[in-house]
Amino acid sequence: MGVSRKQLARGGGDLSRLGDDDTGCVVLHLDMDAFFVAVELLSRPELRGRPVVVGGRSGRGVVVSASYEAREYGVHAAMPIGRAETLCPHAAFIPPSRGLYGEYSARVFGLVAEVTEDYAQVSVDEGYVDVSSAVRRLGSPAVIAAGLRERIEAETGLTASVGAASTKVVAKLASARAKPDGLLVVPVAEVDAFLRPMPVEALPGVGSTTAGTLARYGIATIGELADTERAWAGRILGSHGLMLHDFAHGIDRRPLRHTPKDHSVSAEHTFPADVWRIEDLERELLRLADTVAARLRAEGRAARSVGLKYRLSDFTTYSRSATLPVPSDLSSDLHRALRRPLHTLREAHSSGVRLLGLRAHDLVPIAEAGRQGSLFDPEAGITAEGGAPGAEERDAQLALDEVRRRFGKGAITAASLLSRADPPQNGPG
Repeated sequence: MGVSRKQLARGGGDLSRLGDDDTGCVVLHLDMDAFFVAVELLSRPELRGRPVVVGGRSGRGVVVSASYEAREYGVHAAMPIGRAETLCPHAAFIPPSRGLYGEYSARVFGLVAEVTEDYAQVSVDEGYVDVSSAVRRLGSPAVIAAGLRERIEAETGLTASVGAASTKVVAKLASARAKPDGLLVVPVAEVDAFLRPMPVEALPGVGSTTAGTLARYGIATIGELADTERAWAGRILGSHGLMLHDFAHGIDRRPLRHTPKDHSVSAEHTFPADVWRIEDLERELLRLADTVAARLRAEGRAARSVGLKYRLSDFTTYSRSATLPVPSDLSSDLHRALRRPLHTLREAHSSGVRLLGLRAHDLVPIAEAGRQGSLFDPEAGITAEGGAPGAEERDAQLALDEVRRRFGKGAITAASLLSRADPPQNGPG
């Protein structure tokens, strides 16, 4: 298939019949075009017009982004790099550039902030903008959207597609139909005509399972879902069905800004070959715990909870979580909490392990964690036994952090991490 199922689902209807009345279309959905690829092409202009894939190391990584030329061959985000190489062997494969995407994202949304403070960035390359407060100053929603797109391209060299509508869900669908490098206004009076022809999979929140459930009742398009009773959608799909029924009518009750997600600190590693031995998985878990704990200390935070990500060779992924006895920023505590879940998963699944990840969440400031606040603050967190919980270990970790800061991350490490740089390449025997 030349394009993804989602891309196909966004089709339907004659857009030329919508007209250009932007009255009341104050919600914009801004979506950067093939953002990661576009950023890389700024320094590689000779690759423009060619299939380009940004992703992890060959064979074991996944696709982060693909140019529109590569998508014509079926390459899409989250696809294994090996599969992408098979589909499009003549593509240019580029490893992700650390830090570069965040820099350009900040520049893009800095320009958005000059238009209005009423915006919500939902990912590095996507956001919603409410231009209600800017109409009197800058013109109609379509004029504002066009001006924003022009400024983004002029000042960053990147292109954005924008959908303008009266609600978030319609604006998002409009930006998808406008891609690449386009602007689509969906007049309030034409929302129904815009939505009805589209396959139901186009709606946010409709994946293969939900689409399959609806298909069993003969519902394949948004219009067919809109024609059902709202109560029926609720009985079939629960509260999710009620929301989707609203979406099918262009109704979106979600606020522009959501409650921020719990900030977390994480690290993960994709092995160059499947890992079978528990000793090697233990060592990698300790390495991840060391990395995450150092990042927590750099932020001055401690974690109440930790999570384990465990991905098998067939991409089946399991998650396990644990609550720490007290909030911690020590690698030993993070490792200890997840050691048993790691062993349980290894015993339950005989397949080799492709990826291991560790996530620290439910974060609190270190001052509230009952830990010694600083290597140079001996009075912080003193206990009846004469020291803070884990104080000596934390002092040692802070000293290691300072050595690594001055001389590089590889300057010093735990002896248990030196035994083998990479887990063995052989099978379960």
